[in-house]
Amino acid sequence: MADLKDETTVDNTEVNTPVEETIEETPTKTIDPNLQGAQLFYETNKKMITYVGGGLALIIGAFCFFKFYYLPEQETEASNEIFWAQNYFEADSFNIALKGGVTVMAPEGQKQIMGFEQIADEYSITKTGSLANYCAGICYLRTGKFEQAIEFLQKYDGDDEMIAPIAVGAIGDCNMELNKVDEAIKFYLKAAEKSNNTFTTPFYLKKAGFAYEQQANFSEALVIYERIQKEYSRSNEGKEIERDIAKVKALGNL
Repeated sequence: MADLKDETTVDNTEVNTPVEETIEETPTKTIDPNLQGAQLFYETNKKMITYVGGGLALIIGAFCFFKFYYLPEQETEASNEIFWAQNYFEADSFNIALKGGVTVMAPEGQKQIMGFEQIADEYSITKTGSLANYCAGICYLRTGKFEQAIEFLQKYDGDDEMIAPIAVGAIGDCNMELNKVDEAIKFYLKAAEKSNNTFTTPFYLKKAGFAYEQQANFSEALVIYERIQKEYSRSNEGKEIERDIAKVKALGNL
């Protein structure tokens, strides 16, 4: 029995002895103390610069794709679509020009055309989409829907020397039709200054002067007419402005 007891006695020395874990330390990369300026900054912030650089590359790539591929493609599509609507506009078919929906024979086959409203909505980021807002506004003006006309005309943001002032002046026309004479004068004067030329400027100055006459504000009308006489005497309005000057002077005892 004594022998059996001796055999079953376990030496626990190894079990109770704590095992030391060996942690392998990652060597820290030392930065060359001789680096200065941009080189030192790059070595210190290499990871951050890599992430930022990658992000900028993605942004630049997306911008180039949008500007040089996607936007020109959208512009071409919009130009093709507005061609049909403009044909109906020129034929005074304003409802079709606005809403589209008719079937035409295009080079690629039969297709249903878009109206100005849909073109303005679907191609809003293009210059043609902006032009469609102007065209839609004129359609509504010509059909006597002045509030809708103003809504679309205000969305036009082009800078064409002729169309831009006409769009502003058309808002003035809408306000005159709505008997909002003060608003009309404001937009006529804005249209006159939008693009200084011998066509739109005297044209909208004359409209502003006429609006002042409707308010019996003959002194302001006279100021406008004398400006036309002085600055735009060779325009169509300038050639007949002496008659208007004489009229407001007589009416206003000026």
